[in-house]
Amino acid sequence: MYEKYFGLREKPFSLTPDPDFLYLGRKHGMALTMLEYGITHDAPIIVISGEIGSGKTTLIRHLLNTLKDNTTVGLISNTHRAFGELIQWVAMAFGLPFENREKVAIYSSFVDFLIREYGRGKRTLLIVDEAQNMDAETLEELRVISNINADKNLVLQLILVGQPELRDTLRKPCLEQFAQRISVDYHLDPLDARETREYIDHRVHTAGGDKGLFSRTAISLIHDLSTGVPRIINSLCDTVLVYAFAEGRKRVSAQLVKDMVDDKNAKGLFGAGKIRYDKMPSAETPT
Repeated sequence: MYEKYFGLREKPFSLTPDPDFLYLGRKHGMALTMLEYGITHDAPIIVISGEIGSGKTTLIRHLLNTLKDNTTVGLISNTHRAFGELIQWVAMAFGLPFENREKVAIYSSFVDFLIREYGRGKRTLLIVDEAQNMDAETLEELRVISNINADKNLVLQLILVGQPELRDTLRKPCLEQFAQRISVDYHLDPLDARETREYIDHRVHTAGGDKGLFSRTAISLIHDLSTGVPRIINSLCDTVLVYAFAEGRKRVSAQLVKDMVDDKNAKGLFGAGKIRYDKMPSAETPT
């Protein structure tokens, strides 16, 4: 809608995870480094956590795009409380037959698959996204599955990605053995004010736009409103660009952000709670 007006090739603030727009600041850069270290150094279990919208899925998609051909990946991305038989989901993640088969038969074919991949010189990686939805019993079953080894060599690695509740579950006494097998873990905190500025500039630049599209004071206000959560930043930035386009503005100011938020709050489009700001920047400063 507004892309051509602002000289953009595409929308810079889509809510859909897009690894092409990944901002590797200190936090996301460290998370990626930890993931890569864990994979290359045969960490049995890797845990990446973060609040809703912190960029976990985007990070994983970037990782998948960079893995070498010697890695076989299975992805479970739609976990839920009524998870069902875990081994069926694992088999489906790797394209193995599971329908109308007994649990023991599925497990046996999965073991054969792992040994076969290991014999071909390939590492096997199972990624579980939204893992906070798995209960302690299911996680313990996952640990048992991860115990499959060829002699002393690791044939299956796990990456669990989830919200902070995942860490709470993993701290339960009944999961002590699981926790002991976690070699790498990292929690993604929200972006600080500087990172928010770099994040917005990075996404605008990646989309082919001018980094000065958002004024410094506008970015400061967006940071306060979003508390540094990337998905909320994207939502605010995308919406305010529509407002700027509609009003014929070539640059987003703090006042325009304030007007947009006031308008949305008045219409109740942000749900039960309202987005609030504590103060308005008194003047625009050069970007």
